Amino acid sequence: MNKNVLAILVCLGSLSITVAQKLDKFGADLGKKSMMGKEIRVPYTDLTSYFGFIKPGAKPDEVKGGKKMYYVYVWIPIAAPEIGIRMISPAPESMKPNDKDYVTADYTANASDTKSFFDTWITFERAEGVLKIEDAAAKAKTAKWTSIETNDDSSEMPAQPSGSKYNSLMRITSDISNPTKSLVMGLYRIGFTTYKTGEVQGSFLAQIGAPVKLPGVAVAAKAEDLMAAKK
Repeated sequence: MNKNVLAILVCLGSLSITVAQKLDKFGADLGKKSMMGKEIRVPYTDLTSYFGFIKPGAKPDEVKGGKKMYYVYVWIPIAAPEIGIRMISPAPESMKPNDKDYVTADYTANASDTKSFFDTWITFERAEGVLKIEDAAAKAKTAKWTSIETNDDSSEMPAQPSGSKYNSLMRITSDISNPTKSLVMGLYRIGFTTYKTGEVQGSFLAQIGAPVKLPGVAVAAKAEDLMAAKK
């Protein structure tokens, strides 16, 4: 193969990965419209970003159904009409954390590792009876957790470096008549693992969106750190 042609192909391959890892604005279901066969969504008014990194062989928070589960705890300060959650791995190189984002120490220490990633599979759960953020640390481990939604692969999310669309996205509309879908004030957690057999390792970006401002939202790797993380 001609060396010039090879160089062009390599450049095109690198460009396709860069494009694939670019996140579009996170749009809500609330007020969604259809126009010329396409869904048009207004971006979430409130968007919280969490940058994390799982080291190879890191101990999971729990083993559930044979899967190593890791958690990100979320305090929702007021009832929300809708919550959107998405996770991408690896964290896009084009998106750098700012001072308003939650950034773990492991992410900062391993920011140069842009090749490690995992096939994301996420859950969203609520702890029953935890109505004060001050109680989160003491009650998180013993509370009954109610599953609200799960997601594996989303066609809306960009492809991973492998070319497969294995990143995750979910939107939950609150339904006060259904306890498992009612987005009330309280303690929640995003659970994540890898759908296929294998290790969860590498960087990730998790985002929580809402169509209304959530003053006092907090996100942390441990429930006991939520108070300090409150914004």
